[in-house]
Amino acid sequence: MSESSQVKYTRKDFTSDQAVRWCPGCGDYSILTQTQKVFPDLGRKKEEFVFISGIGCSSRFPYYMHTYGFHSIHGRAPAIASGVKISRPDLSVWLVTGDGDGLSIGGNHTIHLLRRNIDLNVMLFNNRIYGLTKGQYSPTSEVGKVTKSTPMGSLDEPFNPLTLALGAGATFIARTIDKESKHMQEMITESYHHKGTSFLEIYQNCNIFNDGAFSNFTDRDTKSDTVLWLKDGEPMVFGAESDKGIRLDGNIPTVVELGDKWSKDDLLVHNKKDYMIASMLSNMTSKPDTPEPIGVLYAIDAPTYEDNIASQISSAIENKPKSSIQDIINSGDTWVVK
Repeated sequence: MSESSQVKYTRKDFTSDQAVRWCPGCGDYSILTQTQKVFPDLGRKKEEFVFISGIGCSSRFPYYMHTYGFHSIHGRAPAIASGVKISRPDLSVWLVTGDGDGLSIGGNHTIHLLRRNIDLNVMLFNNRIYGLTKGQYSPTSEVGKVTKSTPMGSLDEPFNPLTLALGAGATFIARTIDKESKHMQEMITESYHHKGTSFLEIYQNCNIFNDGAFSNFTDRDTKSDTVLWLKDGEPMVFGAESDKGIRLDGNIPTVVELGDKWSKDDLLVHNKKDYMIASMLSNMTSKPDTPEPIGVLYAIDAPTYEDNIASQISSAIENKPKSSIQDIINSGDTWVVK
């Protein structure tokens, strides 16, 4: 990684000259803004950043970042991003996708990207709807969702992106919200500094086809009682007066009131390296009796795919002497066809 200590960037340096073509009020604007604010402070030459996207509203992102980028095809961004990172491990590769692009047609590519632990960053915009194609239900839409493609209500149980990422073996899993600008900046920064695949789910409002999908977690009057802000090494406390918390009742996370009976010492302490805690938190998603976990659920160190490839190539070179192309063709099992 090349440091840009001799070059001082501003947000303007990461803003392209392309007109931003999202619907007015779309949550994508906030995500773009926070990304452009964070990148000047990452200490890296902007020529070393690459954005890869698939298809969907979110996938216009590479046009608006003044970096290298590739607007690829539907669901195949993980494969292209993997190729970029493996061939050029010196680059910082960012994959921008949506709940439809990344979890439906691209679902298989996504899980294999995560399990390989390639050192790149996934930003999954989740608005629980297909926005670009005008309002069909998506893999994350809730049961009963009435859309143009489900006029009587969806019968599908929705994907939980964080549980999917955890099951696929991702080494960094986090969630943020489009309206929480400061928190989003922190999550983007932590994603960047993680060595391995980082998976960041961003709750993003589609004000045209699914307005208010996350209002319970963003409205001033409700969010303090519906959101659990995760802090590594600290008790799981929430509530307008920090008077509620998460306690384990056996293996079940339970909301308790702090006071005479329960104190912070009785609460579950978050440990982002603990797989079981991460699993429990991810499964609290959209449950009526527990708050929504927001922040870093899981982060561990593990060998990256591209480092393993480099090691394997070095080993192969060391164990086999150099030879001509013809010698290689004639090596191993060969046949003479008469």
